[in-house]
Amino acid sequence: MSGIIGRKVGMTSIFSADGRNVACTLIEAGPCVVTQVKNVETDGYNAVQLGYGERKEKNTPKPLIGHFKKAGTTPKRKVVEFREFRVEFEGQVDLGATVKADEVFIEGDFVDAIGTSKGKGFQGVVKRHGFAGVGGQTHGQHNRGRHPGSIGACSWPSRVFKGMRMAGRTGGDRVKVINLKVLKIYADKNLLLVSGSVPGPKNSFVILEK
Repeated sequence: MSGIIGRKVGMTSIFSADGRNVACTLIEAGPCVVTQVKNVETDGYNAVQLGYGERKEKNTPKPLIGHFKKAGTTPKRKVVEFREFRVEFEGQVDLGATVKADEVFIEGDFVDAIGTSKGKGFQGVVKRHGFAGVGGQTHGQHNRGRHPGSIGACSWPSRVFKGMRMAGRTGGDRVKVINLKVLKIYADKNLLLVSGSVPGPKNSFVILEK
């Protein structure tokens, strides 16, 4: 599986050839640096580790500084491993090489985008799970419009079943959105325009897989 690391710039919309207004996301994809190349002989599988985004050396652990110096590059903020990357790009992916978006994707490709969704904090069941609340304001109800209702029975099972949907921390999860179409590639600016929305806020890291 080939891919690249990027940064979400924001959303916009464009008109397709048939006149439809298509919502799309602008992603700054790369350039990434190959920080490690794994193979079957030494690691048991083929993979390429890519690094993206500059990081201050004073804020980088010393083992990582040595790891990046071995690749002949500066410390990177985000490091991601792509398995079986070398199958398609044999001979092009060497340690310290630069990988750009137009080398991995072409217009019309379908990609999967992986990001961390926006954190919402501690939320109730109506926002978190889409509950409708207990009901109307009549029949003796009072201040229960957004409450969860019953969470179990009485003497049996004498406990709350695992997985019961309740209030809690919402968002901030790893989310994968599949089959986003690459609408446009701006190779000179390392920008990709993909259809649909991508998880996470602006300026967050996005992993694109092919």
